[in-house]
Amino acid sequence: MPDHNKGQTGKGTDSCGCMPGECCPGAPGPGDLPVHTRAGSCSCGSTCDCNSPKIEAGNEINGHYAPDVPQIPVIVPVSGTLDSGDTIDHVLARLGQDRSGHRVTPGLFSIGSPGTESPVIVTANYTLSFDAVRSSLNGQDAYILVLDTKGINVWCSAGKGTFGTEELINRIRKSGLSSVVHHHRVILPQLGAPGVVAHEVHKATGFHVEYGPVRASDLPEFIRDRIATPAMREVKFDLRDRVVLIPVELRSVALYTVIAAIALWFIGGWLAAGSIIAAVLAGTVLFPVLLPFLPTADFSTKGLFLGIVVAAPFAVTAFLSTGPEAPLWIGITEVFAISLILPAITAYLALNFTGCTPYTSRTGVRREIFRYIPLMVVLGVIGVICAITPGLTKFLGLW
Repeated sequence: MPDHNKGQTGKGTDSCGCMPGECCPGAPGPGDLPVHTRAGSCSCGSTCDCNSPKIEAGNEINGHYAPDVPQIPVIVPVSGTLDSGDTIDHVLARLGQDRSGHRVTPGLFSIGSPGTESPVIVTANYTLSFDAVRSSLNGQDAYILVLDTKGINVWCSAGKGTFGTEELINRIRKSGLSSVVHHHRVILPQLGAPGVVAHEVHKATGFHVEYGPVRASDLPEFIRDRIATPAMREVKFDLRDRVVLIPVELRSVALYTVIAAIALWFIGGWLAAGSIIAAVLAGTVLFPVLLPFLPTADFSTKGLFLGIVVAAPFAVTAFLSTGPEAPLWIGITEVFAISLILPAITAYLALNFTGCTPYTSRTGVRREIFRYIPLMVVLGVIGVICAITPGLTKFLGLW
C-alpha cells in the first residue's frame, strides 16, 4: 500500500480552505455551497478567522476523550450521479497524478431526502471511495459521514490508522450527528474494520458500529435487508481489480525506464534497451495480471520467477550474438548479466504490489522487504559487474 496544498480544497470547500461551520456567523459557509464547488472567495473575507475560538471536540486529553460539545449540524447535499469532472478526477487518480490531491472535505453529506431514521454510511475522504459510495446510493435517502483519511482509501487508511477509532469519534461529534439521526447507528465498510474499535466508539458517542459489505455497490441491498451475504463479505481481487492498479505503477517508473532504455541503446544496442523495457513491463503489467498463477507465496519470489522467464529469450539471444572472435566466457558472462539484472528489477517492482492486495499482511510485507531487498541488491550488483566486464576487458586488450 502522501499532502499538497491542493488537498485543502476540493468537494465542499472554498478556495481559501474554509471548512463547514468555520465562517463568520450569519454568513453563508461552504456547507451552503454545492459539493462540487472548487473555487471562489471565502464568504467572510480572505481568511476564515472571525476572531472567535474554534472548539475541537472529541480530542483526547490525558488518555480520555473530551466530553461532547454541542455542534450545529452542517449537512452538504450531494448528487448520486457522477459527471465528467468526476470521471476525469478518477482517471487522474488511477494514473497517480497529484496522488494526495484527490480529496473530499471531511464532514456530513446527504443524498436524496434523508430523515432521522435514514442510514449513515461512513467512508474515507478519497474521491474514488466517496464517489463509489454516493453513486451506489443514487436514488436512496441516506447520510454519508466522511472521515479525514488524508486522501487515502478505506483499506489503506485503516491500516495506517487514519480511518480509525479516534477520527470516527471526533467526526461524529463535530458533525453533530446525534442531533441528525435518532437510531444512533453508523455503517462502516468491512475493510475499515482493522482501524476501528467498535465498543470504544459506542462508549464515547453512543453510536453503534455496523459493518457493511466490502464493495459500495452492495450497499443498497445491505441497507434494504440489513444482512451481508457471504458474497458481500468476500474480497475477490479478480482480474479487473488487479488491472486497475497497472496505470499508476507503470506511470511511476515510465520516465526512468525511458531514460535507461535510451542510455542502454547507445551502450549495448537494441538488446540491452529492449531487455530493460521487458523487465519493467513484466513487473508492472504482467505481474498483476498473472499474480494468482505464479508459483511461490511471496511476491518477491513470484517476481523473480517471472523475471527469469522474461530474461531467458534475451539471454539466449545475447549468447548467440557473441562474435566468433570473442572467447566463450564473454557469452556466458552476458547471459549471467541479463539473468541476474532483469529478475531483480521485476522482483522489486512486483514487491510494490504487496500494499494493494488482499494476499499480504503488514508483517508479511515487512518480512519480504527485509528478506528479499538485500538479495535483489546483490543480484543487481553482480549482474552489473558481469555486464561491464566484457567491454572493460576488451578495452584493456585482454582479448
